[in-house]
Amino acid sequence: MRAAEVLEFESLRKLLGRYVSSPQGFRELEKLAPHADLARLTEDLAEAAEAVAYLRLALRPQPAARGAAIRVDFGGLPDTQAAVQKLRIEGASLDPREIYDLFALLDRAADAKSVLTAAAERFPRLGRRAQTIGDFRGLLRELDGKILPDGSVADNASVALARLRRDIERQKKSIQESLERFLKAHRDEGVLQEEFVTIRNERFVVPLIAGQRRKLDGVIHGTSSSGHTLFVEPLETIDLNNELVRLSEEEAREVGRILLEMTNRLRGHSESIGRTLVTMAELELIFAKGRFAVDFDCVVPRFGERLLLKDARHPLLEDVLKRRHKAVVPVSLELTQERRTLLISGPNTGGKTVTLKTVGLLSLMAQSGLPVPAADAEFPLFAQVLADIGDYQSIQENLSTFSAHVSNIREMALDVTPD
Repeated sequence: MRAAEVLEFESLRKLLGRYVSSPQGFRELEKLAPHADLARLTEDLAEAAEAVAYLRLALRPQPAARGAAIRVDFGGLPDTQAAVQKLRIEGASLDPREIYDLFALLDRAADAKSVLTAAAERFPRLGRRAQTIGDFRGLLRELDGKILPDGSVADNASVALARLRRDIERQKKSIQESLERFLKAHRDEGVLQEEFVTIRNERFVVPLIAGQRRKLDGVIHGTSSSGHTLFVEPLETIDLNNELVRLSEEEAREVGRILLEMTNRLRGHSESIGRTLVTMAELELIFAKGRFAVDFDCVVPRFGERLLLKDARHPLLEDVLKRRHKAVVPVSLELTQERRTLLISGPNTGGKTVTLKTVGLLSLMAQSGLPVPAADAEFPLFAQVLADIGDYQSIQENLSTFSAHVSNIREMALDVTPD
């Protein structure tokens, strides 16, 4: 059985997921896994340490000056991965919602870059991350307000679009007035089902009684569900409706042209936008680690020759007990090159399994670049973590609890190395 499963690493990932809010942040969280690249771990933990310090400073009153630790908000960031991929396809056009979401991301990224760059003297690693966010100020100014929050193209996106939409509104008014005159003229003839104007097949129509169809000339565009009403376009409004259709088609072409033009402007920055998307996801995970560390009173672990834990707590157990307003009993221990084995004995519910799981999970956390809930922590760099915990009795394989443990330990003994 894999140690990460036994030690509930996936449950820990879910716990960390509470501090992540954007789809790209969750994708970054999914990549989190233990590894043995010391240089990368050292950098990841140093970044997490800066995030912890930054967040703790942001929680305290500070003078409103350049370099202040202002909390970076990742909440509500839209999922723009598909739009960024589409930018790489020459000739492909983004839809208005995709463009609006990209603007929202770039705008928030610009804010993050601004506050983290300003604080770079005190938090150099976060400042360096922020520098990989592109400079989109000119692009954002140029395209600002052209896509509305509801995902539609604004009238002021082009002079031609504004003119076409004015013409469409005028044409709709003309049709409305024409049909109202029609209704008034035939009010007393007993042919109208009701006196109102509606739309069928994108054309303005009036409701007629089905049996009176022959008394009026026009084009039928549909029937009510009961079959008692016909929706008819009178002959006198056909030309007016045709002109409205022509204007609407012209508007759709102009919207398509605007969207392609805006997409091409964004496409010119596609590499930088792609890098910015990655950086925002990475920053969100770094600050998620920081917020987790603040909430669970974590320490940034060191890598050395010993396995040292002082007042260590199992984060999943602590999370459960916090909700019950109870505290975890912490564990402290030390293993060295000379003293490599620790035998723990005691009664049931005495904490033996929790101690095993705490040491195992915190080792995996440290090698995933995560702060650990302890007052102090040092770990050797493990090639792998192997664990045999709990009751694995298997009726199917005819294994008793003891046999299952022996089988697991045999597999571990075959895998184990000095590290």
